[in-house]
Order: sequence, then structure tokens, then C-alpha cells
Amino acid sequence: MTVAEPAPAHAAAPVPPLAARARSIGGSPVRDILAVTARPEVINFAGGLPAPELFDAEGITAAYRAVLAQAPAQALQYSTTEGEPALRSALAGRMSARGLPTDADDVLVTTGSQQALSLLATALLEPGDTVLVENPCYLAALQAFGFTGARVVPVPGDEDGVDPDALEELVLRERPKLLYTVPSFQNPTGRTLPAERRAAVASVAARRGLWIIEDDPYGELRFEGERVPWIASHEGAWDRVVLLGSFSKVMAPGLRLGWLRAPAKLRRACAVAKQAADLHTPTVNQLAAARYLADRDLDAHVARVAGVYRERRDAMLAGLAEALPEGSVWNRPEGGMFLWTRLPESYDTTALLAEVVRHDVAYVPGAPFYAGEPDRSTLRLCFVTQTPEQIREGLRRLGRGLRGR
Repeated sequence: MTVAEPAPAHAAAPVPPLAARARSIGGSPVRDILAVTARPEVINFAGGLPAPELFDAEGITAAYRAVLAQAPAQALQYSTTEGEPALRSALAGRMSARGLPTDADDVLVTTGSQQALSLLATALLEPGDTVLVENPCYLAALQAFGFTGARVVPVPGDEDGVDPDALEELVLRERPKLLYTVPSFQNPTGRTLPAERRAAVASVAARRGLWIIEDDPYGELRFEGERVPWIASHEGAWDRVVLLGSFSKVMAPGLRLGWLRAPAKLRRACAVAKQAADLHTPTVNQLAAARYLADRDLDAHVARVAGVYRERRDAMLAGLAEALPEGSVWNRPEGGMFLWTRLPESYDTTALLAEVVRHDVAYVPGAPFYAGEPDRSTLRLCFVTQTPEQIREGLRRLGRGLRGR
């Protein structure tokens, strides 16, 4: 009996390509660096992670236990897209107490403030729209805007942040949809936009027609000086400024809890976009956060964290002159998590990173944070994750790595 030969296999047709936006937007260089420097012996100034030993684990655990014991059916069930009323009310109260009258209905709870940024990009931007950003700018914001096909244009500024006159010139010339800014203890530079500039930025937006996304994940982490009012609190800004907030830096990032405060029409558009993204932020996390705010003193906890961070900032500032090459300059942030450094022009911090990592220390090169032509001599240092002793040792290693170029 003859056995038939199997029919020749046909080559499978290729699957359709990824969307153009997915092909054109790269990953996060910061995440790539953290993967390379995950070895425990590395003193890592590259991350933007809060200090885990300062989390109020006891208080957060108690809040979850209370919620799951007293309202398990609610905590484990679907919730509304806008967020749990108890949490929205608590967030509105905190904003109102800080000079920005807010109702619970003004607030949309998001899965981290990064989701808020993504929702706003979806709701506001069409391919080809122009977005104005600080220079340098928070890296994940550049990614979020890039995914929409928007054109991202940096606004000139100085050590204090955005120049309002340069902003107005760009608004007139480029006709942008929005300005994105982190005005308090900015990522990556740690700088803070002064009160008079905030008022001027609000005035430009009111007179020229511009949305402002005011991202404030670090504002409560102030070590010294007086709190500067939000741009959103200035006259004429209420109908065009979206304020973003987060518990990631003041409570714990693993909760993935953020929020946006926005005018009604834009807030509703973001809610529709969120329905398509994840339906709602996890109910149990929202209820636990609301319970924590009711039972604990978050402001006192933040004050303790800020006190520790101030010691760590001071330790880094004390060691920079010896660690960095002559001619380097750096700033003195009044709060937050980051310090910005510029080495002499002959240094390329991206090219130097591999040599520095061989000395078991790491930083983030400044180049990825620029929407336009980068300053390749810059770098970002995070000072909150290590103890003062570790910071001093890390700076000694950094000095050796930079001298070994």
C-alpha cells in the first residue's frame, strides 16, 4: 500500500504591522537603565522611586483591613468610572484647603496620574496638533504626547522654569492646543516656577486660548521655603487648567492612585476615555485610601518623609563638588526628589554612563528629557532612595567613574 506524501506546507502570510505610533515611540530610557542597574551592589541615583522604608505600611494595612472587614462586597465590586465618592470628596477637601475651591464632582480618580496624562492626551489631541512642554520635560509626558501623533515643541526657560514671554511668542506662532508643566520640584530638574511666573502663564492661557496641564506629583514634598499657589488657582485659569495629583510620592506608588481636576466638559471626555481603558480604578484601593485619609494624618506623614528627604538632599549637595569635574554646575531644589547637574561641555553623560555603571553607581543622562536639541552634558540624580551614608559612597563612586573616562 502506498502512503500519500503530505501536502507541502504553505508559508504563512505575515501579520499586519503595528500602528505607526507604536513603531515610532521608543521605550523609557529610565526603565532601561533601571533594568541594567538592578544589581543590589549598585547605588542607584537613576530611579524616581520614593524610599520604601518610609511607607506607612502599618497605616495602609489597617485601612485595607478595615475596608475589607466592614464593606467587602463594595470593596471587591465594580465601581463608577469617576471614582468612589468618599475618595473624591476627600481629595476635593484637600485641594480646597490649599486655596483651590473644589467639589467632589470636579475630580476624576485615575490609575496613577500617568493615566490622567494619557486620558488627557486622548481627549485633547489629534495627530499634528502642537503641544508645548518645558525644556527639559518629564519623559513619560513626551511619550504620552508622542503616541497621539502630536508635535511637541519646547518652551525656552531658565533655572526658574518656563519664560512667560517666550511662551506667549510660541502660542502666537505655533497655535498649540496645550502647555504641559510640572511647576513644583520639576522632573527632571527639581526647579520650581515662581509665583509671578505662574500668574503670567495663567494670563497667557486666558488671553491667547490655551489648555494647561499642571502636573503636581511632588508639590507636597517641600523641605524649605513657602508653598507656591497652583496655576489653577489664578484668576482666569479655572476653565482651562487641569490639575493632576497622585498618592505615589506621598503614600505609596503601588496603590496606583491619581486624580485630575478639570472643567466639566473635559472631565467628562476623560471619563469616556477611561471607560475604554480600564472601566475604573480598583475599588478596594480607592476605599482604602479614603479610609486612610479619614483615620490617619497624611500631612504629618508627609512632613516626616520630607524631613528625611531633606537630609538626603543635603548629603548629596555636600558631596557634589568633590565628585563632579571642575566647571560643573547644579541646582538646590527646595523639595521633591531630583537634582539637576550640568557637566562641562566636553562631557557626554549618555556615552559615559556605561563606564560609571562599572563603578557600581548610576544616574540618568539628561538627553532623553529634551523635546528638541538635547544638552548632552546634563544628568539627573535622585537623592531620596539612599541613606546619607550610601549617598556619600555613591558620589565617591561617581567621581571615580567620571574621572575614568
